Amino acid sequence: MTDLKRYKLENISVAIIDDHEVVLEGFRSFMEKNGVGHVRAFSRAQQLLDNMLQCRYDVYIVDVELPDMSASELIDNIREIHPDAHIIINTIHDEIWVVGELMKKDVDGVMYKDAHLEQLLEAVYTVISGHRYYCTKYKKNQQRLLLQNDIPSQREIEVLQAIAQGSSTKEIAVALFISENTVENHRKNLFRKLRARNMAELIVRAIAAGYLNPAELS
Repeated sequence: MTDLKRYKLENISVAIIDDHEVVLEGFRSFMEKNGVGHVRAFSRAQQLLDNMLQCRYDVYIVDVELPDMSASELIDNIREIHPDAHIIINTIHDEIWVVGELMKKDVDGVMYKDAHLEQLLEAVYTVISGHRYYCTKYKKNQQRLLLQNDIPSQREIEVLQAIAQGSSTKEIAVALFISENTVENHRKNLFRKLRARNMAELIVRAIAAGYLNPAELS
């Protein structure tokens, strides 16, 4: 480890959020042994958010699957409290819809739990240095997703989510403060970009491409 890297790691704080105690202790122990200045572990998302009312961290390492809050919601909450937060996702999930969700959230780093712990340390150093850290496996999954279809815009994805939840054109227009004609144009674009012939196929293709989380459609 270079002197610069050691200096940077000694002067940062890291919050780890994971509901597996073994993972938490393993990560915390490894980071502390490798000179990270302050490491705090949380097994629940709300524990972290409550703690953030008094304390901010340089890096937040977040598991995708948490018992009390979705990772997406936690990321939004972290950024609301701490807009400059560096967020690294550490997960076992490489399903295409998870990749799509992480791409929408534009997190600073993504790595999978089967990686060596040294990679986690490298991810932390990379993001505090102002860069992104996406592991090789995640980058391959990103590329696979990008090659599947034309990419809908953020507004089109919002319309797509509303459609999937059963909202009418009028309801979507009111909720998003747009005209009904605009909603219909977004709908047409979604059918074109996802190459869908009917509503059922649109939803299936959207889930497969990662634009819809099936858990949120129930």
